[in-house]
Amino acid sequence: MQFREDAEDAKRSGMMHRASMSTMTTRRVNASRVVARAPARTSLKVSAIALGDKLPGAQSLKYFDAEGQMKEITIEALCKGKKVVLVAVPGAFTPTCSLKHVPGFIEQADEIKAKGVDTIACVSVNDAFVMDAWGKSLGSGEKVMMLADGNAQFSKAIGVELDLTDKGLGKRSRRYAMLVDDLVVKVLNLEEGGAFTISSAETILEALA
Repeated sequence: MQFREDAEDAKRSGMMHRASMSTMTTRRVNASRVVARAPARTSLKVSAIALGDKLPGAQSLKYFDAEGQMKEITIEALCKGKKVVLVAVPGAFTPTCSLKHVPGFIEQADEIKAKGVDTIACVSVNDAFVMDAWGKSLGSGEKVMMLADGNAQFSKAIGVELDLTDKGLGKRSRRYAMLVDDLVVKVLNLEEGGAFTISSAETILEALA
């Protein structure tokens, strides 16, 4: 009798072991199926803004006002019902931006505004403190607003993000100068990367003539 009971116990134990192994195998198969069905993540790249496009009004930029207070302004507030020249650079305090590009707009700001432009604004993927210090070093005053696109959200939204991670500069903006009329792009001088060939103050003046 004892032998039979031992045999039956062994049989039941074997059946339970096989059932347990079968359950584990099923779980592994199901897990692998779940992994196989998981969708791959993709990064969607926004096409660069073009002539006739409307700027994303909800995007915002930061700056310091004349009283030294940090402010935030939406693109709609900046451009709605106005003529605005937006000048973008890869980085504050960088050689070409500091010696040629932005100084040209500061020097010719009065002439540009005499052509009907309400505001000239410089945009860069830097924080507002850096942009304020840079503006003061250039003497931008009330001639050119210095706007910070700190997280490159505006630059990404209009498809002009520039990857300079290989140079230790992270994500920046391509260089450009555009004339915007009531949020609509009327003139767009968009450079390849950080080149400086078609986005000068002179080219904007020619377009306004």
